[in-house]
Amino acid sequence: MNITVFGAAGNVGRRVVAEAVDRGHEVTAVVRDPARATGLPSAAAIRPGDAADPRTVTALAAGQDLVVSATRPAPGREPELAAVTRALFTGLHGTGVRLLLVGGAAGLTIPGTGGTMVVDAPDFPPSLRPIALACNEQLDACRTNGHDVDWSYVSPPALLEPGERTGRFRLGTDELIVDAEGVSALSMEDFAVALVDEAERPKHHRARFTAAY
Repeated sequence: MNITVFGAAGNVGRRVVAEAVDRGHEVTAVVRDPARATGLPSAAAIRPGDAADPRTVTALAAGQDLVVSATRPAPGREPELAAVTRALFTGLHGTGVRLLLVGGAAGLTIPGTGGTMVVDAPDFPPSLRPIALACNEQLDACRTNGHDVDWSYVSPPALLEPGERTGRFRLGTDELIVDAEGVSALSMEDFAVALVDEAERPKHHRARFTAAY
């Protein structure tokens, strides 16, 4: 496959690039700051670009099978996330290129609570509320703007940290996945596996899904 990854220098983006390259895909790694491209696989084509610019999205999606967006706004600029999502849909309009978006866990419901979202839990950290709400707006932007693009929105678990690649995890849709101890976690490496699995074998069309151990 030919895959373009926006946000390729970020924690999730660089792991998606590495996973896709390891599986033999042709990857274009897009970064806003080329200086941050250090450490990306040499087999990836590094390109400067900004997912917030629809014309750039269109240009970097040309000839591709899939665009992955793993961008994250800086603290204090959280509203940009939904704006970038709308720009991605504008740029991909009429291209036939699929879109896979890295989202947030805030809008998932907590098991056994009757539908309470993660962001509304009493113990949710107030410092994370701005990005959590921005991720919910990101998903709303997908549902509002993504009628002519085959998109998937991937929510991480509650805890997403660097770790090992095991290739073993569970998938869900709109509910937070927890283990027997009530922990919702996944390594960034296995999160990348879940994303590239969806790239290769699409199962979630214009829908959200999530992954965790």
